[in-house]
Amino acid sequence: MRTYLYCEAGFIEKKQWLPNSWINVTCPNSDDFNFLTQELNVPESFLNDIADSDERPHTETEGDWLLTILRIPVQNKQDKSYPFGTVPIGIITNNEIIISICYQQADMIADFIEHTRRKGIVVRNKLDLIFRLIYSSAVWFLKYLKQINVDIAAAEKELERSIRNEDLLRLMRLQKTLVYFNTSIRGNEVMIGKLRSIFQDTDYLDEELVEDVIIELKQAYNTVNIYSDILTGTMDAFASIISNNVNTIMKRMTSLSIILMLPTLIASFYGMNVDISIEEMPHAFLFIVLCSIALSGLAFAIFKRIRWF
Repeated sequence: MRTYLYCEAGFIEKKQWLPNSWINVTCPNSDDFNFLTQELNVPESFLNDIADSDERPHTETEGDWLLTILRIPVQNKQDKSYPFGTVPIGIITNNEIIISICYQQADMIADFIEHTRRKGIVVRNKLDLIFRLIYSSAVWFLKYLKQINVDIAAAEKELERSIRNEDLLRLMRLQKTLVYFNTSIRGNEVMIGKLRSIFQDTDYLDEELVEDVIIELKQAYNTVNIYSDILTGTMDAFASIISNNVNTIMKRMTSLSIILMLPTLIASFYGMNVDISIEEMPHAFLFIVLCSIALSGLAFAIFKRIRWF
């Protein structure tokens, strides 16, 4: 699906393409692909690069075309096991054409367009659009990080009640998400430096906007690191708790085995087919049982004193 957006006071959707307007393509189909390659002569290699879900942020040129690939956060509404992830978005530009292509549905793009209308933001050129998309991605990284922090707190409460494999796997998946976020934010930061070097001799560069984008990305990067450190510490703490619980159970089982062994040992001695000194006593059986109970009680008291129970 493609939309044609022209910047007036914010991006306004048009019915057809106009020079210097923004063509936003989401989940492109064959018709979109033919339009881009045949009517606009976009290099097919650019489209193939964007289609790779593992593509890293970078720039590439072919003729007068410039490809800029960023990574933006998305929420996986279909796959609950991995609630958040990142996907590549490609911005293809030349002197008159600005195209953004994303092969997955991302809430960030629609929110960005609505934000420009609400604030009446005027995007002067293609470089402004790229930097504002980077800025918007940093805002959405922070938004999803807040949700991840809520999920971490919920998982911790569940683990405080009872340690289950499902809750530990949930934390592990969140930790993996933070790694993806960290890598994507760092990649977008590197892209800022590359774009500044490409457009340093033009009047496209807005240093104030660039500074705002860098600050927002640094905040997102620091937040990712903080949550990652917290999650790592939480995982280590619960690993120690699990190990301690196992040790406690093993001590109790060992103590119980020793306590039960004492009566068994006495019964084994007196069950041998040999003469014993108290076999003529009228209450020998009761005496043996009481001795066994006394020894087991003594062993229990000792283990209780050293906190093995």
